[in-house]
Amino acid sequence: MSSPDPQVRAARNHTTPAGGRRPVVAVTGAATGVGALLTERLAASEEIKQVVAVDERRGECDAAEWHILDVRDPAIAEKLRGADVVVHLALDLDLGSDAAARTAYNVRGTQTVLTAAAAAGVHRVVLCTSAMVYGALPDNELPLSEDAELRATAEATGVGDLLEIERLARRAPRAHPGLNVTVVRPAILVGGTDTALTRYFESPRLLVVTGSRPVWQFCHVEDLCSALEYAVLEKVDGELAVGCDGWLEQEEVEELSGIRRMELPSAVALGAAARLHRIGLTPSPAGDLAYTMYPWVVSGSRLHDAGWRARWTNEEVLAELLAEVTGRHTVAGRRLGRKDATAAGAAGATVALLGAAAVVRRARKARRR
Repeated sequence: MSSPDPQVRAARNHTTPAGGRRPVVAVTGAATGVGALLTERLAASEEIKQVVAVDERRGECDAAEWHILDVRDPAIAEKLRGADVVVHLALDLDLGSDAAARTAYNVRGTQTVLTAAAAAGVHRVVLCTSAMVYGALPDNELPLSEDAELRATAEATGVGDLLEIERLARRAPRAHPGLNVTVVRPAILVGGTDTALTRYFESPRLLVVTGSRPVWQFCHVEDLCSALEYAVLEKVDGELAVGCDGWLEQEEVEELSGIRRMELPSAVALGAAARLHRIGLTPSPAGDLAYTMYPWVVSGSRLHDAGWRARWTNEEVLAELLAEVTGRHTVAGRRLGRKDATAAGAAGATVALLGAAAVVRRARKARRR
């Protein structure tokens, strides 16, 4: 590929931070997931001078300067020296992780990165949480503005950690004058991800709670990376929500996916989810269900005002998600083997899982006698 025209290059440099100087950007969690995609994207950009990649193992981007360490290690401050911007993506949101260990890693890691960035003279830190921090509530506006109150609780997977990261982000500029903190909040993230919300589409039936109002908004990882790049280049700052334009109603999702619904009363669905999680049969707590019941769609107005646009539509991201989960079988957030899924069937799989929970409870009661 030929080099860009000098006038184009000059125009690009004019939009870069620090009066046109191309920034050095550090990315934590750079070896996998969104971190790996962003590292490759920034390393290929002519608007970026250098990418410093930080992770517990080396990734595949040879153009980055790699440092192998845990983000909770205070030695990270020395590795960040000389960076203009840090994008912190080293988060553990794995459904299978121990909750206490996950929180210790996520919160302590963010605290360490913020403190280390300030000590190293970094002027901007970009954090990534989720639009889930707004909470999924029946009276939410459609769509929510970035300034909407964060009304989520810690009852859903990882959301307590994300809320604490949001609090750290608000406190950091006061604790470290001169440090700018930008928070990016994506909608349901799709593209090589595994969450309670992506697993919803691995089920033989889409669970709908009677009387609820499900609406769906997605965010492709490519769009998240482009939004993070906007934040890195200081084209936009503050609290940013990112997702596809608009949303899909539950009926549209069912029509597009070809998956029929299974409707359950709220007390039955929430009660079963809580019991199954409590006895360890499913990874998702009952709080995850709220995000399939009520709206939490975001407008993304700040990014839009800065000229950013999503390249993916909700329909396109849903199609990609359905292609990714083909062949996987999940009931109540728990993955089943192919043999189990075939034997259980659709609604029968849920009945079987509920029955398994009852068997476990009876066995535990018998052991106590």
